[in-house]
Amino acid sequence: MSVDGRQLSNISVLAAIVHSGSFARAAESLNMSASGVSRAVTRLETSIGVRLFDRTTRAVKLTDEGRRLYEEISPLLAGISDAISLTSGASTAVTGRLRVNVDPFFSRHTLAPTINAFMKSYPGISVEIVARDQLGDLVSEGFDIAVRFGNPPVSSLIARRLLEVPTKTVASPEYIQLHGKPETPADLIHHSCIQVRSSMTGQPLEWEYALNGNVIPVKISSRLMVNDSGTLIAACVAGAGIARIKASGIEDLLAEGRLVELLTGWEGERFPLYALYPSRRLPPAKVRAFVDFVSRVLERGV
Repeated sequence: MSVDGRQLSNISVLAAIVHSGSFARAAESLNMSASGVSRAVTRLETSIGVRLFDRTTRAVKLTDEGRRLYEEISPLLAGISDAISLTSGASTAVTGRLRVNVDPFFSRHTLAPTINAFMKSYPGISVEIVARDQLGDLVSEGFDIAVRFGNPPVSSLIARRLLEVPTKTVASPEYIQLHGKPETPADLIHHSCIQVRSSMTGQPLEWEYALNGNVIPVKISSRLMVNDSGTLIAACVAGAGIARIKASGIEDLLAEGRLVELLTGWEGERFPLYALYPSRRLPPAKVRAFVDFVSRVLERGV
């Protein structure tokens, strides 16, 4: 099938809808009417013979066919943008809108306190930070990049490992007073532990410990499961059970005595932090700039 200028224009409209999340916002960004955007989508659907969007009064979502099309065309459209930037001498310009899918723990403890520095460095960019528990689908939801804890799922996404964060096993003084301390990881089966659901896979995280280089999986007893670090920390401080928590988020609570570290002779699991972005030959300048900025922040230990 040959592609003419009108079809390319219609494809650009599809990309704008994905990035903006609605027909109305896409129309605004393209300086078109809402009806013009709708007609462009209809023409594209008619020309290729499939429905691209599921539309309701409250939401717009790509169909499976629409998602596959967008996965294929997104790198090509971005490549055209890169080629124009290179030709105009603006390949290093960091401009436009950057939509970031981020782990709530990382957002609260690292990104939010430092994002102003990034925006000051690049005044031509606007940033949307979406902090949520699950990774979701970067492509169909129009994200430029994600920063998430945990090993990434098998997918076409490019994954760049940024660092590993150690965990500490902790409980509140009140919990310890009532139930005592576990002396070894095997003792955890006799305690109330707080389980966490992985933001990458949606599955409960397994507990394991290392001693002298030997990794030992551990069975735990749990009646409470959470899916975000804020709830995990608050529940643990309130005495709901023993928790494994990323060390960087609880220094103050340990110093204040509101949490007590357990199993200090055992090394808890370490959580990798990844930057994830859609596969393509050359990531946009705004994505490269953001990853480099986050890497510098992490190197300084912020």
